[in-house]
Amino acid sequence: MKSPFTGGEVNLMQEPRELVYRKEKFTYIAHYYVCADTEEQFTTTELDTLNINQVYNQYRTKYGIPFPDEISDIRTFYGLSASKMSEILGLGANQYRLYENGEMPSEAIGKLLKSIMDPKTFSGFVKNAENQFTASDYAKITEKSDRSVRRMDKNENHWRIFGSIPRSLINGYAPQSYDRLKNIILFFIDRCSGVFNTKMNKLLFYTDFLSYKMRGMGMTGLAYKAIQYGPVPQRWDMVYGLIDEVSSEIIAFSSGYTGVKLCSELQPDMTEFTEEEIGILNVVFEKFKNTPANVISEMSHEENAWKDYNGTGKSIDYTEAFSLKAL
Repeated sequence: MKSPFTGGEVNLMQEPRELVYRKEKFTYIAHYYVCADTEEQFTTTELDTLNINQVYNQYRTKYGIPFPDEISDIRTFYGLSASKMSEILGLGANQYRLYENGEMPSEAIGKLLKSIMDPKTFSGFVKNAENQFTASDYAKITEKSDRSVRRMDKNENHWRIFGSIPRSLINGYAPQSYDRLKNIILFFIDRCSGVFNTKMNKLLFYTDFLSYKMRGMGMTGLAYKAIQYGPVPQRWDMVYGLIDEVSSEIIAFSSGYTGVKLCSELQPDMTEFTEEEIGILNVVFEKFKNTPANVISEMSHEENAWKDYNGTGKSIDYTEAFSLKAL
């Protein structure tokens, strides 16, 4: 690389900087050249791309927006063209292709794209768009959508939710039962008239750790990790997307922010739970039924389960249940 000012030598420099993107500050490592003769700074298209991608990646990660390759993979999974995907989702004619090519979706659209990774959710969008297609095109699209749903049977869902971790201290030795987990989630959705993702993460955490504190055994079979916003189930975003009859609704607030609310018309089946287990669920519900998501997150930050594991990348040991402060 030669200086565009003198044709002389240049030095590649790096330093932390902040960039405001969509009214939010992000820290990144800025890369730029300095002309050895004039000390003037300049960048290239390649460095500009490197710099901005650091910010884009943080934004996508923070708000759960799929990356371009994931957006492309979603379409490929359903075997549809980009234009058909745009029609089904109610986007502009070429908008889905633009997202595949790197254009950043809004937070709300990003969550929409994330939600249709679940074939059952996508199937609902297909059915809602029936009148936009000819009968033959709709039949073809429906067949592809239904085939995708059939590919994801309960056995696969079980593995994707619980992984291959055996019953141990990191999942509270609890039965790893898809149906039990489903009905615990439905219990809170029913009693709370819908639950935002962030709050559901904490309700499950307190249910499992209170259960372990009281019984030496968790209830959901999930393992937990500590992230910035408190303890959460591992693969939590996948867990909710794979539970039958649970849908995700994007709720817009007057502040301009959006949230994802878990909803269902299905009633929980509590017949396989003991009276003690139902009592634990009721204790957690009564404690947090009127607690906003941000407040329950702050409360979870006071738990040793978060303090001792935040930033470590390790699964939380259920013995931390014995130091629970909120319950």
